[in-house]
Amino acid sequence: MNGQDSELMEKGGLWSIKDRELRFSKPLVMGILNVTPDSFSDGGNFATTSQAIKHGYRLLKDGADILDIGGESTRPGAHPVAAEIELSRVLPIVREYSNNTDIIISVDTQKAQIAKAALEAGAHIINDISAGTHDEKMLELIAAQQAGYVMLHMQGTPSTMQQNPHYTDVIKVIRNFFDRRLEQALTNGIRKTQIVFDPGLGFGKTLADNLTILAQMNQFQYLGRPLLLGASRKSFIGLIDGSDPGNRLGGSLAAVLSAYLQAVEIYRVHDVLETCQMLKLFSAIQKHSD
Repeated sequence: MNGQDSELMEKGGLWSIKDRELRFSKPLVMGILNVTPDSFSDGGNFATTSQAIKHGYRLLKDGADILDIGGESTRPGAHPVAAEIELSRVLPIVREYSNNTDIIISVDTQKAQIAKAALEAGAHIINDISAGTHDEKMLELIAAQQAGYVMLHMQGTPSTMQQNPHYTDVIKVIRNFFDRRLEQALTNGIRKTQIVFDPGLGFGKTLADNLTILAQMNQFQYLGRPLLLGASRKSFIGLIDGSDPGNRLGGSLAAVLSAYLQAVEIYRVHDVLETCQMLKLFSAIQKHSD
């Protein structure tokens, strides 16, 4: 084990996710499975249950450690969908992988109703872009279910977040937000080992904000919890090189590598095969460094 992997084990410790404990002996890759017609990168590609299931199995074959299933787009400008629609998109997928695989299942939702149904169907993690601010029942549910919980920082809501976002000090604002949300989570009975933090690239951030966060991911290590990076194919990459979402693999990998060098533990990505290959190769190179 190289120094980077040792640091991952020491800093993050473990992640309690219902009946499992994840230990960070290596970075974990979370494959994105959007079951929506309007996601920014792959909207419509996997909008049916059969398409989504087929793609999910491909992500597993490519090396995903976790599948993150989303039934409501959170792209800039997106509007909420009814809970019934979100449930109809998510639950068949969760049941498929829960019944037929041992993969760790995450569900991307802000709604406690969706989270409860998904966890009862076999999911292990709730990835909540509101960090519990959207639905007052969410934190209590996570505590009761003992589920893994991703708390993300977002300025505004998906429909408004990119309308002139502004910070005087983006790192300080996010740190203060995480401090408050962590305190609220613990007050509601969530154990600290259940929580992972995501600074929310693209969620109410300018290009400069996103690059600052990427350059200073280590500023969130004081929390003593694993960090999750979600940079895959995001628009800030295109603001630098003019690429469209389907041609941002290189930029996505650059963001992952930058975060890896700062001992970030989890990467939420579309391109699982390429991300896994890059992480494995770079780790192997490091083992031969002086």
